[in-house]
Amino acid sequence: MALQLFGHTFLRPRFGPEGVTTAQSLQSTSSLLKYARWEMQELLSCLATSPDGLLDREAEDRLIEHGENTVAHEIKKKPLRELLDLFLMPLPLLLLGLATIAYFTGEIKGAVVITLMVMLSTLLSFIQEFRSNQAAEKLRAMVSTTATVVRKDVTAGVPEEINRIFEVRVDVRPPHTLEIPIAQVVPGDIIRLSAGDMIPADVRILAAKDLFINQASLTGEAMPVEKFPGKAPESISALLELPNICFMGTNVLSGSATAVVVETGARTYFGSIASTVSAQRQMTGFDQGIHKFIWLMIRFMLVMVPMVFLINGFIKGDWMEAFMFATAVAVGLTPEMLPMIVTINLAKGAIAMSRKKVIVKRLNAIQNFGAMDVLCTDKTGTLTQDRVILERHVDIAGKENEHVLEYAYLNSYYQSGLKNLLDVAVLNHAEVHEKLHVAETFAKVDEVPFDFQRRRMSVVVEESHDKHLLICKGAVEEVFAVCSHGQLGDDIVPIEPRHLGELRRVVHDLNEDGFRVIAVAYKQLPVGQTTYSVADETALILTGYIAFLDPPKESAGPAIAILRRHGVAVKILTGDNDVVTRKICHDVGLPVDRIVLGAEIEGMSLQQLAQVAEEVSVFAKLSPQQKAQVIQALHLRGHVVGFMGDGINDGPALKAADVGISVDTAVDIAKESADIILLEKSLLVLEEGVIEGRKVFGNIIKYIKMGASSNFGNMFSVLGASAVLPFLPMAPVQILFNNLLYDFSQTAVATDHVDEEYVAQPRQWDIGNIGRFMLFIGPISSIFDYLTFFLMWYVFDCTTPEKASLFQTGWFVESLLSQTLIVHVIRTGKVPFIQSKPSLPLLVTTLAICLVGSYLPYSHFAHALNLLPLPGEYWIALALMLLTYLSLTQWVKAWVIRKFGLS
Repeated sequence: MALQLFGHTFLRPRFGPEGVTTAQSLQSTSSLLKYARWEMQELLSCLATSPDGLLDREAEDRLIEHGENTVAHEIKKKPLRELLDLFLMPLPLLLLGLATIAYFTGEIKGAVVITLMVMLSTLLSFIQEFRSNQAAEKLRAMVSTTATVVRKDVTAGVPEEINRIFEVRVDVRPPHTLEIPIAQVVPGDIIRLSAGDMIPADVRILAAKDLFINQASLTGEAMPVEKFPGKAPESISALLELPNICFMGTNVLSGSATAVVVETGARTYFGSIASTVSAQRQMTGFDQGIHKFIWLMIRFMLVMVPMVFLINGFIKGDWMEAFMFATAVAVGLTPEMLPMIVTINLAKGAIAMSRKKVIVKRLNAIQNFGAMDVLCTDKTGTLTQDRVILERHVDIAGKENEHVLEYAYLNSYYQSGLKNLLDVAVLNHAEVHEKLHVAETFAKVDEVPFDFQRRRMSVVVEESHDKHLLICKGAVEEVFAVCSHGQLGDDIVPIEPRHLGELRRVVHDLNEDGFRVIAVAYKQLPVGQTTYSVADETALILTGYIAFLDPPKESAGPAIAILRRHGVAVKILTGDNDVVTRKICHDVGLPVDRIVLGAEIEGMSLQQLAQVAEEVSVFAKLSPQQKAQVIQALHLRGHVVGFMGDGINDGPALKAADVGISVDTAVDIAKESADIILLEKSLLVLEEGVIEGRKVFGNIIKYIKMGASSNFGNMFSVLGASAVLPFLPMAPVQILFNNLLYDFSQTAVATDHVDEEYVAQPRQWDIGNIGRFMLFIGPISSIFDYLTFFLMWYVFDCTTPEKASLFQTGWFVESLLSQTLIVHVIRTGKVPFIQSKPSLPLLVTTLAICLVGSYLPYSHFAHALNLLPLPGEYWIALALMLLTYLSLTQWVKAWVIRKFGLS
């Protein structure tokens, strides 16, 4: 409704129910369907805009009302908060609590040692994670920075009171275009689009000329999509198939258009996907495994420590000493260096991957890479090259024909305006240019441009100054409609109605092979006519077809075969159609018995989808949310799932997967969602990532198995010694220092070699496996601890409190050397040193710690640690015990592996 005031026309703002503007009330996904189906004037009226654009003041008000045109990004924590979160994890909190207790009870040395352990482990974890995140930040770039909008100026003389009362639009000055940041685009803005532009928001096309849009980042379809003005048919219900809507994040390949913005920011289709990316990432199998093990050790400690405290307090009568001893035991039982050991292993893996031009954004993704037993992948841009090539040029019988390519080349070469992807693919055959001597032999006469009604275009060229050639190419049925004859070899034959079935069969076969088919026709005309029109596109000779394809990457087939050999099943999750998908799967060697479409899984429960996902390897025409649902369904079946994608539509799936992998050509949101980014085009690096991940997991498990079995054995040793000895079996400071030296020896585990048999198959967390290993291997150490107690008590007569220091020294050395050396047995399922050799750093650190432990009783630090020199006979007995301990453990380990399959 218009209002006449002071000679000017003002439009009242349109309101929906309850006083909300219409543009504001249409923010759901279904609103895009309404925008697409409305008549143009109805749409502009509801958006309170016009073809001349908004007033600057109107745009400012709408920016306040709707907010900036930005989408959600993953929420990043500040460095200080990340550091604080690391300190607030269970292990650091427990150890800092113990350090505090030790400090206030006078055990300053113990408190310092515990605090140093926590600081070293936590700071190293923080530094590695921070550096990795900084490297990943450099990969992120804005999709686009500006948009071209049409705006109007307010005419001088309009009373300011009127401006404040009414939402006004004054059509008195010519509209002008200006570049504005994409963030300032608002609903109702009129925008101009041309080749190379990114679509800044969800828009409805008002006018267009030869407009082709690349929607591959949303749909997975590599071929360009034609867009045009006018109402969308009611029969189209799929958003991405709307012919008059362009979506934020897609881009213009060719042509130009004027459009009106209908949705911005989080209300766009792109924004709905991005919001899932900004959500909190779910805990992966790796994180869950680490937490389960930590809490397993904490539960052991909660049972063990009170028992040690009470037994020593009641038997020895010194409750303060019993308390300090129990505190030291608590520290010894706590895997305080586990976060650091995990981080060192993961950082080493990340460094190894960076040398292969792979950026690891999240360190724990390295282990998940190794544990992965299912890799789901998008098709376009990951398995394929994300570019269109002219693959075939055939005659009407389906046989390769060079003349078809030559006619197509002349058509693409001489057409005016911007070339679309298909024309570029044709013109890449530069050998045709040389063969035909195009510049010398042909000259352009005229052309009949493409339009969406005819769906074809023609050029007319003069050949050798003696004849004109009209060459037409376009959609198959539309070219069929203007052809009266066909060419087969050198013969020109009439096309009769009964021939159409055979012609369509050739096209159908090409389509079934995943090709996009364009028909090519021509006719010869006499020289003399200078202008041509649609009326001249009659009685053409159909010469054949050109067929286009987005080809697979050369490395895709070998990479899939290698992953299969390493126990990783590959599944395709794509938004593209099933015909093209089947063709690509065939080309990369992926067998396809059945393809499940997105429409089929809409009504499935997650449990039903899990059963289907277990059996089917290829899913097509999936929405972004459906890709994520398939991954969640595979999680229900106990799989560790990776996802590889490069498009906007891959964001939710990348986030849902245990490890998200993005490729070199990915859009910004895919890189943000991914854990790992491949900077090289070759997919063969996937194998290296899988192997590296399994090595990392193997080395982490080595530390966990050693820590778990050692702690389990120590539980029996400490309890037994506390019950029968009249003094503490080891001084608190000795326990802490012993623990520190042992942990230092294990830092080199990250460099250790991993057996080939171990990395041949996916490895996942199994607390039951670790528990069984602990149950069988742990008590062996207690046997030799008790032998040491027997040696010190009966052989060296350490039976009184006066000789407690010598007893404690004997157990200190035996305990340190036995748990340090046993790593060489536990680190491999084979015979150590003979069938499997440790890395040099691990060998050096373990031997160094053994030498340090042996030297301490004779060093200047002996007094501070309450250590005494040991008699020579002790060392002979110790050597025999260590040799027997290592041999017995090797025998039991081999038996456990044979019986339970543990390795």
